[in-house]
Amino acid sequence: MKAVIAIDSLKGSLSSMEAGQAVRDGILKAKPDADVIIKPLADGGEGTTDALIEGMNGERVPLRVTGPFGKPVNCYYGYLSKSQTAVMEMASAAGITLEPVRDPMKATTRGVGEMILHAIENGCRDFIIGIGGSATNDGGIGMLKALGYEFWDQNGQDVGDGGQALAKIASFSEENAEPRLKECRFRVACDVTNPLCGPMGATYIYGPQKGVTEDLLEPLDAGMANYARVVTSAPGTISFEKNSPERNLSGDGYTPAFRSENSTIPRLAEMPGAGAAGGLGFAFLRFLNAELTPGVDLILNAVELEKEVMNADVVVTGEGRLDHQTAMGKAPIGVAKLGKKYGARVIAFAGSVAPGAEACNEAGIDAFFSILRGVCTLEEAMDPQNARENLSRTAEQVFRLL
Repeated sequence: MKAVIAIDSLKGSLSSMEAGQAVRDGILKAKPDADVIIKPLADGGEGTTDALIEGMNGERVPLRVTGPFGKPVNCYYGYLSKSQTAVMEMASAAGITLEPVRDPMKATTRGVGEMILHAIENGCRDFIIGIGGSATNDGGIGMLKALGYEFWDQNGQDVGDGGQALAKIASFSEENAEPRLKECRFRVACDVTNPLCGPMGATYIYGPQKGVTEDLLEPLDAGMANYARVVTSAPGTISFEKNSPERNLSGDGYTPAFRSENSTIPRLAEMPGAGAAGGLGFAFLRFLNAELTPGVDLILNAVELEKEVMNADVVVTGEGRLDHQTAMGKAPIGVAKLGKKYGARVIAFAGSVAPGAEACNEAGIDAFFSILRGVCTLEEAMDPQNARENLSRTAEQVFRLL
C-alpha cells in the first residue's frame, strides 16, 4: 500500500510536517510495510513559509527591513537551496498585525521589496510569495521603489510613500530598476479576484479594515486609478500566455466581466487579483511579470504532490477544524481533488469536525475523522503531545480497517 500524506497545520498544536509524521507513525503501526510519503501543505497564507522550509529542507533567512510605517522590523524568508527559490509572506514585512496603527495613507510595502532584493543578492531567482494580510494600500509602489523603480510628481519630485502618493504620480522610470529582476520568476499566491480600482477594487473592499474611512475611499481609489493610467501604456492590448494569471484565477475560461469593450484581453488593472494586498497584485503583474495563482494550487505544484499521488492507494489530508468552509476550496480540498483525479481513496483527519463538514464528502474527501478520543478541555486537545498521540492513534485504527 502506498499512502501520501499532505495535511495542513493544526494551528497552535502541530505544524504541517509534524501532523504528517504523526499520521505516518499510525499508518506504520497498522501497515508496517506501507510506503508512506509526507508532503508539506499550506494555502499560501500565514504559515506557508514555515511549512515549505520544514517540508523541503529549506533554510530560514532572517533580516531587518522597513516596516509598514517606516520603523525597522525583523522578518525572515525561506531559502530552498536545491532550486534557489525564495519563499516569502509579504505580511512579515508589511502585515496588518505588525503595528497597532491603521493609516493607509502612509503604510508602505517597501519592506517587501527589501526582502526580494536581499534574496536576489543571495542568489535566488525563483520566488514564491504569499500576499495576504497586508496593512497597505499603496499599489505596491513601496516595494517597487525598494527595487529601484522611480515615481515622480508633475514637478519631477519623488511622490513619497503610502496611499497618499498615488494621486501625485505623473511619471515613472524603470531605468534604475534592479537589473537581475529580468532573470527572476515570481509566483504569487493570490486567492482574491478583485480588480485594482472601483467598487470591487482594493480600496473599497479591503481598505476599511486597514483604516480607510468613508471620506478617504473616493480619493484613494482615484489615486489608484491615476497610478494605473500612468504606468499602463496600452490599456486593453496586453497579451497573456495560455497559463496566464487570468486563466489561473478564472478557472477554465476567461471571465467576461474582466474584458474591455474593444478587446478580448482585459486591461491590466482589471485583471482578477490586481487589487490583492492593496494593489500589490497589480505591481507584480505590471512590473515583475508575475503569475498570480490560487495559493493551494501554487503550493501543491511547488511540493510536486501530483507526482506522488499518481500511484497512491490512499491520500491523507486534513486541518485543525473541518467544516463547510473547508469544502469551499481550502487546502485539504486541493489535495482531495488530486487524489480523486488518480482514483485514490481520500481520508481527512481534523482536530474538530463542525456541522456542515459533510460538504467535504461531495468535494472529494471519502471519509473524515475527528482525532479527539474523549472529553477534554480545549487546552488539553491543543497540547502538542496530546494532538500528536491522538492523530497517530486515529490514523492507526483507520488504516487497520483499510
